[in-house]
Amino acid sequence: MVINSKAKSLVCANAILDKKALDLVILEMRELSSIADYFIICSGKSDRQVQGIAYSVEESLKKKGIYPLGIEGFSEAKWILLDYNDVIVNVFYEPIREFYDLEGLWSDAPRVEMDTG
Repeated sequence: MVINSKAKSLVCANAILDKKALDLVILEMRELSSIADYFIICSGKSDRQVQGIAYSVEESLKKKGIYPLGIEGFSEAKWILLDYNDVIVNVFYEPIREFYDLEGLWSDAPRVEMDTG
């Protein structure tokens, strides 16, 4: 099944919200970076929650036949990066997210609003 990068990012976002992640942000990167179309950033309150969020994203996309190019940081669970080529998911342990401040680094990127109603 082929889905576009925005639809893929929304699948990721829903999987993230299912695991009660904190401070979900979706940044549209198309005009700012060749790395990806979307960066997704969220946090968990514990290493177990961080792993659970990442696993939820992976399983949700796998059901659609989409597999990551790579996953980094799963065992440490301080910052898990899931690379889906045009969508990159960053799941942080809460204090680590503040330190790296990806939202500040990419402050020019438009934020994608999700309809949560």
